[in-house]
Amino acid sequence: MTGIVVTAQVLDVPLDLAAHEKAVVETRAGAVVSFQGVVRDHDGGRGVTLLEYEGHPTAEKILREVAAEIAADPEVYAVAVSHRIGTLAIGDVALVASVSTAHRAAAFAACARLVDEVKARLPIWKRQVFTDGTEEWVNCP
Repeated sequence: MTGIVVTAQVLDVPLDLAAHEKAVVETRAGAVVSFQGVVRDHDGGRGVTLLEYEGHPTAEKILREVAAEIAADPEVYAVAVSHRIGTLAIGDVALVASVSTAHRAAAFAACARLVDEVKARLPIWKRQVFTDGTEEWVNCP
């Protein structure tokens, strides 16, 4: 039996970790592991003031594909994942991922795979604005 993808969305509104966790809970799950990617105030020794994420029109489709691959693991019961686009301030949440399984080791492993695959494959690009007024694009093709 394979798991289900409860949600896989690219959104321009704040992300809700608790809603993702609640979405993957089910009676046979003994573990729910979640991850939040939060905008930090530095990168590479430089101060950051904000981030802006832009997504390719296929981003949500690819996010659903990645989530489905993780859900296909026989140990995974449910997956919920969302990525934010638009302008984000320090402390805002850019990525939320939740996975449920029977046991914690499988849940930690599946959530880590989910986050790694999203970061590797999702066509969303990040513009960082630094405290010195300069900026750079990250993860652009």
